[in-house]
Amino acid sequence: MSARCSLVVNGKSVRCSTGDTPLEAALADGMIAPSPGLNGQGAAPAPRRAQSRAHRSESVKLSLPRAAAIEAPRPSALPTRPAAAQKRTGTVTEVTALGPHTVEVVVTITRRLALEPGHQVVVTFEGFAPVTLSPTLRVDGSAELNELVFHLRLERDGTGLGHAFGEAIGLDHPVKVKGPVGRGYYRPGSGRLVLVAAETGFAPIWSIARAARYIDPAREITLMVGARDPLDLYMRPALDWLRATGVTRIVTVSDRMRQRPPEVRPGPLTAHLPSLRSTDVVHVAGDASTVGAVEVLAASAGARCYPVLLEPGT
Repeated sequence: MSARCSLVVNGKSVRCSTGDTPLEAALADGMIAPSPGLNGQGAAPAPRRAQSRAHRSESVKLSLPRAAAIEAPRPSALPTRPAAAQKRTGTVTEVTALGPHTVEVVVTITRRLALEPGHQVVVTFEGFAPVTLSPTLRVDGSAELNELVFHLRLERDGTGLGHAFGEAIGLDHPVKVKGPVGRGYYRPGSGRLVLVAAETGFAPIWSIARAARYIDPAREITLMVGARDPLDLYMRPALDWLRATGVTRIVTVSDRMRQRPPEVRPGPLTAHLPSLRSTDVVHVAGDASTVGAVEVLAASAGARCYPVLLEPGT
């Protein structure tokens, strides 16, 4: 028996295969359109044989988005809701010299300010312009919940806020605080933590490092601390505490050679930065040149970087 036969539908001859129904033959040759499915959305069942070449529609190519376009962002890249700004009032309760060019100022506020390690606040000492500072801990790690500890630099030319303490600013001086501000705060997670501090940029880095030792005690930490003068490496008690808790990769750097102890390396801080990995999380705090250089190095390695830029004179 022949596998092909002729069928007349609506006065037109249709070639079909043995076993096809008239409906399937008409569908195959495009004489009638397929009807919608029962739900009005899907097509009716396809015929058992393919459409003839003469009536077959052109194939449609689906362009899928590139893998990079549909790749889910890393958790750290997801937008986070900025912390609500809070206002507090307080007074200066302590002023302590940490070194020849560094002073530690403690402000006691009326009520605790909700901050993450590495956050900054806008501080207004009565009679002075507002300045953005980084709350931290004392170098021995102590601080009360209603205390804000700041490290301020004493510039050699006598300018800057630090020189006002002991003269225009004394104990019980009124202070207004607003914050938190900035995005350089600590984010718990995995990956090596690379911390870079220049001068009083150690203030936010110290709070981040200490928090990391409690929150992520198994996390690898590399700490780099630099100062123009080795006498300004005032953070030695804090570094001793970090070493005692298992942080072995701590590097101190000084630009000047005068009275430089053997463990303090010479040269710029960025010259001693370790080779960065894409999985590293970098926190850098200091002047614009140091922060900018570290940001460039982190970007070239694909590492996440959270900068804390210090205002001049702080």
